[in-house]
Amino acid sequence: MRTGRAGCGLRYAVKRSGSAAGYCALSIKCGTRDEEGYHSGIAHFVEHTLFKGTAHKSAAVINSYLDKLGGELNAYTTKEEIVLHATVLKEDLHKAAGLLFELALEPTFPEKEIETEKGVVIDEIISYKDSPSDEIYDMFEELLFAGHPLSSPILGTKASVRKMSSEELRAFVREKFKPWKMAFTVVVDEDETKVEKMILRLVDKYFDGVLEPLKQEEEAVSFIPAVFDRTVNRRNHQVNCVIGSTAPSLYREKERIAAVLLGNILGGPATNSILNSVLREKNGWVYGVECSYTQYSDTGIMAICLGCDRENTERCLAVVDKEIARLQQEPLSPARLKAAKKQLLGQLAISGDNGESQCLSMGKSLMSYGQVFTSGRNRELIEAVTSEDLMNAAREIFSPEKTSRLIFQ
Repeated sequence: MRTGRAGCGLRYAVKRSGSAAGYCALSIKCGTRDEEGYHSGIAHFVEHTLFKGTAHKSAAVINSYLDKLGGELNAYTTKEEIVLHATVLKEDLHKAAGLLFELALEPTFPEKEIETEKGVVIDEIISYKDSPSDEIYDMFEELLFAGHPLSSPILGTKASVRKMSSEELRAFVREKFKPWKMAFTVVVDEDETKVEKMILRLVDKYFDGVLEPLKQEEEAVSFIPAVFDRTVNRRNHQVNCVIGSTAPSLYREKERIAAVLLGNILGGPATNSILNSVLREKNGWVYGVECSYTQYSDTGIMAICLGCDRENTERCLAVVDKEIARLQQEPLSPARLKAAKKQLLGQLAISGDNGESQCLSMGKSLMSYGQVFTSGRNRELIEAVTSEDLMNAAREIFSPEKTSRLIFQ
C-alpha cells in the first residue's frame, strides 16, 4: 500500500489488488453534524445534487458517463462524512477518479434540477417514515443526542428540504469541501506509484496553489447524553424496540475494540450471537435482532434493535436485560473468548476481501486516524481484548443509570 498527503492537505492511499475492476472513493469529512447555519439535511441533499451538473457536464452526461463503460457511480452521507465512490474496469480508473473530483469541486446545482431532486428526497423521507424499524432508530438518536449536532436526521425534514436553494448548496460546498478534509482512496490492479502520480495530477488540477492551513483544530461540542424510557403509540402490528446508550468514540482505541467485540457477541449478524440464539433460534419471538455500534469522533452509540409481536414484548426485553447482566457479571471462558475473536476476525476478513469495502474502509481510516490500519494491526487489537475488557465495556455502555429505551407499539 502507498499512502501520502498532498501540500493542500488531501490524504490518499493506493492498494494493489488482483481484480479486473478498479475502485476509487473521495471521502469528505463533512456530514449532518456540520449543518449549523444551514437547513437540516443539507449535507445529504448536496450529496444527491452533486450529480446534477458540473461546469463541464450535464446531469444526463454524468448519469451515463460510467454506465456506458459498465461501471457504477454512487454516494452516501453519514453524520460525519459525504463519500463519492465508483467502480470501473481497471483501465478506466482515471476516468472515474477525474469524475469524482469534478463532481465534488465543480458542481453547478442548476435550479431546475434542484427542484426536481427535492421531490425525490421528500419521497425518500416519507418512505423512511413508513419503516418503523428505521424511524425508531432515528428518533432514538435524536433523543439521546438532544442539543448536540449528532441529533439531526441525515435526511432532514420535508419542510427543510423544500427551503433549500442553489445558492445555499454552493455556500455549503465552498465552506465545507476543503482539501484538508478529504481523502482519496484507490484499490486497483495497477502499479501503486503510477496511480499515486495520477492522484497528484488531479490534486494539482483542482487545488492548484492551495496550501493546508497551519492550524485546523475543530473544537468538540460538549454535551450530556439524555437518559429516557419512552413508549410511543404507533398502532403498528409489530412492536419495535431500541435499547442503548452512548459508547466509546473513534479515538478511545482499547475501549472501542472491546465494544466492537461485545456488540458482535451480543447481537452480531451470526445466528449464534446471544440475542439471535435466544430470541429467534430458541424461542421464535423475533424475526430479527441486532446490536449495532456506531463510532463518531467524540462519542459513539451502541443500540440493540428488535421487532416482535405485542404479546412477546416483555419477554424479549427481559431476555435483553438478563443477557446484558450476564455479560457484566460473568467473564467469558478462555475458549469462548477465543471463539468470539475468531468469528469476528473471520467476518472482517470476508467483508474486507471486497475491493469496494476495502476502498471505503481506507477512506474512513485516513479521515479518522490519518493512516490506514492493516489487517495485522486490527488482529493485534482484537486479540488483545480480555474477558475483563468485555465486562468493563458491558458495564460502561449498559449501566442502568445511562441506558435508554424507546418502544413503538
